[in-house]
Amino acid sequence: MSFKKIETRFNQLRHNKVFELFVIAIILLSALVIGAKTYDLPQWLIQVLPWLDIGVTIFFLFELSIRFIGEPQKKRFFLEPWNVFDTLIVIVSLIPIEDSELALVGRLIRIFRVLRMVSMIPELRLLLNSLIRALPQLGYVVLLMFIIFYIYAAAGSSFFAPINEKLWGDISIAMLTLFRVMTFEDWTDVMYETMNVHPLSWMYYLSFIFLTTFAFLNMVIGIVVSVMESEHAAEKEQDDLEQGIPTITDLHIEIKELKALITAQQTHAPKQKDSIVNAKEN
Repeated sequence: MSFKKIETRFNQLRHNKVFELFVIAIILLSALVIGAKTYDLPQWLIQVLPWLDIGVTIFFLFELSIRFIGEPQKKRFFLEPWNVFDTLIVIVSLIPIEDSELALVGRLIRIFRVLRMVSMIPELRLLLNSLIRALPQLGYVVLLMFIIFYIYAAAGSSFFAPINEKLWGDISIAMLTLFRVMTFEDWTDVMYETMNVHPLSWMYYLSFIFLTTFAFLNMVIGIVVSVMESEHAAEKEQDDLEQGIPTITDLHIEIKELKALITAQQTHAPKQKDSIVNAKEN
């Protein structure tokens, strides 16, 4: 059998739904093995778990080889970040470091194998990619939130420090207290304590909650949803391009070309008419 046929068959296998479900099942088994090691287990099960871990690692190596061989363009394989991540996880898992000083690192790497679920499920991959792409925009929101926190913490420390030194003693502790207020963790206890001395201090808490919990939370949700929609549109356009279906961009280009052609014809039509009239007169 030629390598081209092997490549075609492996490419069909890597896109097979049954094979994908089987890989997801192995990933879940790997997660269960990792979780089982945190319990007190019978001696026989303790001896079985390392063999299960070795079997999972070998399967991941086999599955990664299928994906690589089945990729028509081998150079593109490692341009995909998730393929690089999967390769690193598999390579590190193959290194025998269980009985060495790096045993803790080895266990930590094996825990990250659960993240392979994201690379296998397109919806999860789209969600994570959207969150990563939204980080630059979210950074400005976080910066603005920090400014609000800092202003309110400085004011709270100035007014409420004599009431409760543990909650408002300095600006850093005040910011932690405000984070507690923002997450609604017994925030009413904090408010009622200051209201005993400053009856109008409820305005301080309600305005802070409105600015942070409600306004900023909606801003974050709006940014993430907007990025997810653009990512979904880009992925759909890429799928249409691979399947040979005209994309919206292609349609726009065709419309512009048709407009340019019509304009050119309209421009040349009067000249042709004048030429015909001149020919008839002559």
